[in-house]
Amino acid sequence: MPQRRYTPLSSLPGDAPRLVYVSRDRYSKDWNSSLHTHGCAELFFITGGHGRFCTRREEFPVAIHDAVIVNANVPHTEVSQLESPLEYTVLGVDGLETLAGAEGYTMLHLHTGWEELMGCLELMLREAGESQPGYEQVCRSLLDVVLIRLGRQRDAALSDDASGTRASRECALVRRYIDDHFKENLSLDQLAQLAHLNKYYLAHTFRREFGVSPIHYLIARRVEESRFLLRETDHTLSLIAQILGFSSLSYFSQCFRRAEGISPLEYRRQNR
Repeated sequence: MPQRRYTPLSSLPGDAPRLVYVSRDRYSKDWNSSLHTHGCAELFFITGGHGRFCTRREEFPVAIHDAVIVNANVPHTEVSQLESPLEYTVLGVDGLETLAGAEGYTMLHLHTGWEELMGCLELMLREAGESQPGYEQVCRSLLDVVLIRLGRQRDAALSDDASGTRASRECALVRRYIDDHFKENLSLDQLAQLAHLNKYYLAHTFRREFGVSPIHYLIARRVEESRFLLRETDHTLSLIAQILGFSSLSYFSQCFRRAEGISPLEYRRQNR
């Protein structure tokens, strides 16, 4: 993790996501690439160089036009290529999370609208650095624009935790249970019994809170794990399907293709 020069911003009234800090970083010799966490979400915008973004279980290449959204308390770090120093702007944001990735982070390739986002970030950095009267309100408005533009991305699935989509206690319990038991044979009836809710009410509330049904979240969690097994093990597709609780190899392949756009075998070939 680089030695960042954070520009903190004090709290403003209202329930919208709050910008905690904004910083611009570039690889240097004192960069310490060790896993760490933050108490707020972080939004990374890669502005130059090449490197890799790492979590506990995955690492993937990043370059200009890439953005990574990491939820609060998710371990992560960044590793730069020496010959092409990594550069990025990072925003720390309270009251925000991405629901797209079961592991608590999302990778986006921003092929359109990049220049407009960079204009917002540049102005945000300048306002925070100069700290003129009203700069916090300007930064908050710029953050709103950034989040709206990101929210248009199909894979972002951003949730404003502080403005009416805070997960209910029951839905949060169900999501945590799925995260811990996704390899088991779970059904909507079992999850509803766990939460002491009618299963139809649970399905409706869970979808309202997280954008997907409990069963689709379960499938997404299994597919996320299957990506790791396809890359890092020599298990057969049938064994992976069995390990992850899919009822059959064909159903696993169907779910994987729907989520990733390619078959499990094609994914393995591309990522080995």
